[in-house]
Amino acid sequence: MVKKRLFHFVLYAAVLVLFCEYGIYYVVIFQCSWPEVPSSIGEHNLSRRHLLKTMFIADTHLLGPVHGHWFDKLRREWQMYRSFKTAIELFNPEVVFFLGDIFDEGQLVSAPSFNDYTSRFHSLFSVPISTRVYVVVGNHDIGFHYRITPLLVNRFENAFNASAVRRIRLKDINFILINSMAMEGDDCFLCKAAVKKIHQISEF
Repeated sequence: MVKKRLFHFVLYAAVLVLFCEYGIYYVVIFQCSWPEVPSSIGEHNLSRRHLLKTMFIADTHLLGPVHGHWFDKLRREWQMYRSFKTAIELFNPEVVFFLGDIFDEGQLVSAPSFNDYTSRFHSLFSVPISTRVYVVVGNHDIGFHYRITPLLVNRFENAFNASAVRRIRLKDINFILINSMAMEGDDCFLCKAAVKKIHQISEF
């Protein structure tokens, strides 16, 4: 009798853990859907080939070695990983934009820690080869305007191919990605180049 109760307890606990750590993500995210395409799409000289399945994610704030507790880091990243993987599996977006602050301590960490940060990001948010990924820098990635250095900017841009300003065209849709810290307008090394790039893009 005791063994039977113990077996049932272990079984129920295993089912509960599986549901809470895997199944719940499908239950919740499955309730989402892509916006419905209006029937009048043809009236605007558009077709379904112009539709672009786009996912936007912001402020993932992956914890760093300075302030992040190891258990908090483990728990958060597991939840983000499962949420992201489930959404990718269910909705299969064509492009994913990360809108800044992907790191929590990007401006504080050393080069080796930044490389570890980058590896964790790619591991957590890996996508199928058919899905494009673009990353916009945030203040927690390189610091606020007056604390930004060329070193911080260059290592982030090199790691994510994320220049201060760039124009991306997908299915005849234009996206302009801008480093908001470069919009201070004080002619610093970052702002001057960014404003120049915006003027160049505006001429297209």
